[in-house]
Amino acid sequence: MAMLEVKDLHVNYGVIQAVKGVSFEINKGEIVSLIGANGAGKSTIVKTISGLLKPKEGTIVYQDQEIQKMKAPQIVAAGISQVAEGRHIFSGMTVLENLQMGAFLQHNRTETLATYKEVFERFPILKQRQNQDAATLSGGEQQMLAMGRALMARPKLLLLDEPSMGLSPLFIQEIFTIIQELNKKGTTILLIEQNAKQALAIADRGYVLATGNVQLTGTGAELLANPDVQRVYFGG
Repeated sequence: MAMLEVKDLHVNYGVIQAVKGVSFEINKGEIVSLIGANGAGKSTIVKTISGLLKPKEGTIVYQDQEIQKMKAPQIVAAGISQVAEGRHIFSGMTVLENLQMGAFLQHNRTETLATYKEVFERFPILKQRQNQDAATLSGGEQQMLAMGRALMARPKLLLLDEPSMGLSPLFIQEIFTIIQELNKKGTTILLIEQNAKQALAIADRGYVLATGNVQLTGTGAELLANPDVQRVYFGG
């Protein structure tokens, strides 16, 4: 049974239809990637799953519970965390304070301290710079902080929205390696990416979006080999 199932999702911005009847599912333990050009509706879908936007129609079922009417904090508490496009770290606050914001809904001190340890082991640079203003980190380091902050909520499902955006090739490779490692340790992942080749290379399954609709679906390997995907995304 799917951990998350999105059924016939419609989302509007005013009179503009951003998402037009999208359906997909994510099974426990998978990396599922949504790829598509700007304006395809990828970020809108993530924001809707997170409770930041409300759908016009459709349902979002997470672990057998409909969540499309729930508020964002309730969704985080249920086990879904989002790493937003553009990172959105809190400037003027230290690295540690940013991580503390991620743990805001956690009430078990022992578990929270264990999660700090896990995050610092995963991202050693954050431990080194925990008392530094988060705004002074490099782009790649800020992305690690955004991921660490999301992990502080101890998510079962992690939503990653364009994690490679604006990063150097070296940091991009590092971020994708971290995504795979998180998945191997048990975190289910929905990956939103314009870097389609990298995303599909690590995905169990993928969905190709265009103008608010799912156009293609398959395993990561199947979509990588698909001539239409190659032509549109890889210049093949």
